[in-house]
Amino acid sequence: MTLYAFTDGASRGNPGEAGIGVIVRDERGKVLLELCGAIGRCTNNVAEYKALLTLLGRISALRASRIVIHSDSQLMVRQLNGQYRVRDRGLRPYFERAKHLLQSLQIPFEIRSIPREENREADLLANRGIDEHALLPVSDRLEGVQELLFQTNNKNNNTAGRAAASRSLRRSRDEESPNSEEQGAP
Repeated sequence: MTLYAFTDGASRGNPGEAGIGVIVRDERGKVLLELCGAIGRCTNNVAEYKALLTLLGRISALRASRIVIHSDSQLMVRQLNGQYRVRDRGLRPYFERAKHLLQSLQIPFEIRSIPREENREADLLANRGIDEHALLPVSDRLEGVQELLFQTNNKNNNTAGRAAASRSLRRSRDEESPNSEEQGAP
């Protein structure tokens, strides 16, 4: 079965408060995974990578013979497809981690750049994550970092539980350093 994933990262202020949204659908369009969360303060480019890393950290739990990943971040997609170099030192750890996770997938994958309009659902989830202040730590640099997942897939939409988890995580949140403006030319 082929899975179709849509990821998005949003940052208000660039850098600013940021969130991510991820949706995974099967071939019939059924939603298998939907999540959103706040990821602290970072740039939009970092948020885009964190959304992808969140997806990649969870995709192995879903059975698939192939995955097609969609993102409206043309920069990230072109970097991962080898069309652009990663010039921003702040982005390099995210790029390296994403490449490692992609190469370790046991199934064929494809990463596609799509127009923002075609990524509307993931965008809405990313903004919802920011609005709800539901912190979603992402293990973007280190293996084995425990992550908290807020699933919004019609189950346990427990706002009070998320708020409590958010309060406890705020103390341990690691802030992202602002990145310089990313240039995409090869």
